[in-house]
Amino acid sequence: MKNNRYYIGKRKKEAICLGIALLCGELLTGFLLVQRGMLVEARARRAGQELSREVLRFHVLADSDGEADQQRKMEVKEALLDYMEGELPQEANLEETCSWVRDNLDELERTAEETLREAGCSDEARAELVRDYFPEKTYGDVTFPEGEYTALRVRIGEGQGHNWWCCLYPSLCFTDAVTAHVPEEEKEQLGRVLGEDEYEMITAYSDFKVKWFFFGGDR
Repeated sequence: MKNNRYYIGKRKKEAICLGIALLCGELLTGFLLVQRGMLVEARARRAGQELSREVLRFHVLADSDGEADQQRKMEVKEALLDYMEGELPQEANLEETCSWVRDNLDELERTAEETLREAGCSDEARAELVRDYFPEKTYGDVTFPEGEYTALRVRIGEGQGHNWWCCLYPSLCFTDAVTAHVPEEEKEQLGRVLGEDEYEMITAYSDFKVKWFFFGGDR
């Protein structure tokens, strides 16, 4: 009987020790997950902040969401892209691109308004270089996180309609995003300009890449 009590007591102690070990393991795992989550969040925030300082966006805002206004927005966009593709220095860096835009705001407005007049529209167009908050936006298979960005913004009329947008620097604006695919050549240019984390962030469009960015990948 004494041996039985000793055996039962020993088993209880082992069970308690095992339970404590499992609980400690779960607590440690939870702690490590929280720590890793904080590191991931900090990494994503830092990458987003760096990204916002390294790109120049281009937005064209329609007067309204009416079909005619949305069509005019696309016509203005095409006219402005044609103008910039011919006039904007191809090898310009970010600072030079912003400087060129700033010096040519009047010409961009004139080009936009000429396009509107040709379409029989009397709306005014206003071009400005702004630093503003933008929600998450996807262009083709490249996604830019929400945050503050510098942008060339062209507002048609009241500018209350949905906008068309692209990345003017590094240049994605002259890419056909309708196919939902940015050519590898353009991505290589992005990779040369952006840091590793920023590039991973905007190109994490598949589940594999999203997991790779947010959960570490191979370093």
